[in-house]
Amino acid sequence: MFRASNFLGIRSKSSRISSLFSKLRNQSGYARAVQAYEPSVDSNRNSNEEYANVKWEELRFGLTPTDYMYIMNSSEDGTFSKGILTRFGNMDINPSSGILNYGQGVFEGLKAFRTENGKILLFRPEENAKRMKMGAERMCMPSPTIDQFLNAVNRTVHSNKRWVPPPGKGAMYVRPLLMGTGICLGVRPAPEYTFATYASPVGNYHTGDLNLIVEEKFRRATPGGTGGVKAVTNYATIYKAITEAKAKGFTDILFLDAVAGKYIEEVSTSNIFVVKENVISTPPTNGTILPGITRKSIIQIAHILGYQMEERAIPVEELFDAEEVFCTGTAVVINPVNSITYQGRRIEYKRGAGTAAQNLYEMLTGIQNGRIEDEMGWVVELN
Repeated sequence: MFRASNFLGIRSKSSRISSLFSKLRNQSGYARAVQAYEPSVDSNRNSNEEYANVKWEELRFGLTPTDYMYIMNSSEDGTFSKGILTRFGNMDINPSSGILNYGQGVFEGLKAFRTENGKILLFRPEENAKRMKMGAERMCMPSPTIDQFLNAVNRTVHSNKRWVPPPGKGAMYVRPLLMGTGICLGVRPAPEYTFATYASPVGNYHTGDLNLIVEEKFRRATPGGTGGVKAVTNYATIYKAITEAKAKGFTDILFLDAVAGKYIEEVSTSNIFVVKENVISTPPTNGTILPGITRKSIIQIAHILGYQMEERAIPVEELFDAEEVFCTGTAVVINPVNSITYQGRRIEYKRGAGTAAQNLYEMLTGIQNGRIEDEMGWVVELN
């Protein structure tokens, strides 16, 4: 096993890195949450089967129905009761629910990885729990406690562990979803809420080259809106723009800010980074950009690997002079951009061995998959 402090020839900086690791490490609440976890009879179904019957080499990013999902409902005072595992399938919901009528919902996405020695690791689940609580507050929703969130993730992955892909064949994507399910015909917060967690094995989000076009007509988020939280309402608004872009042969779109229309913000489902020489820049999370957990991790890894890291407003014209551009997110991991087209001009970027994106990718995925020792306390072994 490699150690992160020896990665890419930075052994001489081990003392500085150890200090950084100490600052970054925090006490996870995950262990507290799973102490009370008692696997049900259902959760051990198919325990004699190491893997589900899946053609792992053909796996793409999409739903592959697994065995179980976890459901938890709120009580009248907004607290959540003890959840249950149930067979994965459709859910009953009233046509007048808050989620269906007014989009009152937030969700999260995180991954579980299988290591070479058979362990299953979760990547920074407590960060997802904290982000859901923040988003729920913005959407006037009660939310599960951090321990309840972590317990739900643990039970969902445990009960579906045969669906976690073999090492190097993908990951299990876990989707916690919080929604207003109470009857709500008027425009107001729903009286009742449901927290559901399900999972699916997934492969790469994008296949082939990543070619972006700068979106000049539509905007993803405005100041004071919900762009900074993972709200359900943020995603349907991008469909028009991305459908038009794909019809022109592009993979995805890069949004600009809604005020001046001249600063880059993010791609439809991921954060963006720009590289020139040893400097890596990314737009700040100022309320219109989702504070991605992969984004946060990459900023920390970039510092450790010796890059100069900047969070600042990036004028779209800087894309012309950039050497590399890459996207980050739970789904896309780290995806180097092949080209960006802006006002009819196409710019191509470096990719592959020796690039900042590749160096960051190797360290991040090494930690996630257990190949590099996690000195930051980011990965949690499935209980």
